[in-house]
Amino acid sequence: MVKEIRVRDIRIGGKNPLVLIAGPCVIETEEGTFQTAKRLKEITSELEIPFIFKSSYDKANRTSLKSYRGPGLRRGLEILGKIKRELAIPLLIDVHERGEVIAASKVADILQIPAFLCRQTDFVLAVAKAGKPVNVKKGQFLAPWDVKNIVEKIESTGNRDILLTERGTTFGYHNLVVDMKSLPIMRSFGYPVVFDATHSVQLPGGMGVATGGNREYIPYLARSAVACGIDALFLEAHPDPDRALSDGPNMMRLEEMPQLLREVKEIDRIVRRVE
Repeated sequence: MVKEIRVRDIRIGGKNPLVLIAGPCVIETEEGTFQTAKRLKEITSELEIPFIFKSSYDKANRTSLKSYRGPGLRRGLEILGKIKRELAIPLLIDVHERGEVIAASKVADILQIPAFLCRQTDFVLAVAKAGKPVNVKKGQFLAPWDVKNIVEKIESTGNRDILLTERGTTFGYHNLVVDMKSLPIMRSFGYPVVFDATHSVQLPGGMGVATGGNREYIPYLARSAVACGIDALFLEAHPDPDRALSDGPNMMRLEEMPQLLREVKEIDRIVRRVE
């Protein structure tokens, strides 16, 4: 039986319906981020899909030194905290350094361990000890079975509010692939599983000085993952991805979200009926 994780009034896992984790890759402007969060709340409220907002104050793992990273810790947390209060929505924040964990945990409802850092033991333990639910992005270099070791590190701190996220596996030459078997494998560890349909269509470093992507494949992977019985779907979304300052090629157009969410909600309903 998969554990149920509670994030404010949202329940992830167990026998609960699909949850959406969504938002822009990184804060570009305060107003733009707020309007995206507001629109996502409107869409999910209408469709009756539980919603957790996600965005980043700093993207520390950019391809190029010149790539946009975000407003930084202090200003970024101010913006995210304001959005959380004014829209009354739970918040997921990714953290890249141990020294930022405490500050981020005062604002976030879920702390996220980035894929490239998921094997950094001291960092994983610091995030787990903050006392918030932890979302672990499975490293692009890991087999799904390897995630069990990360789970045990987090459990060693007494924290058992864990989410495990699939985001594609390195195939080589700027490409990622998704083995859908990884979803039930990771779910067998007893914790809710999330599928990141947007980072899974990345082409890391594919543009030379920036990451490329194939956003047209997002719906196919999302529908497939929901059919495998995931507990939450992770989608980065933007009003105009072609002008986004980070991860534009693999972000979903905000206007396309309602149709995809209707589809995956119906798939999720069928899957839970036959489980």
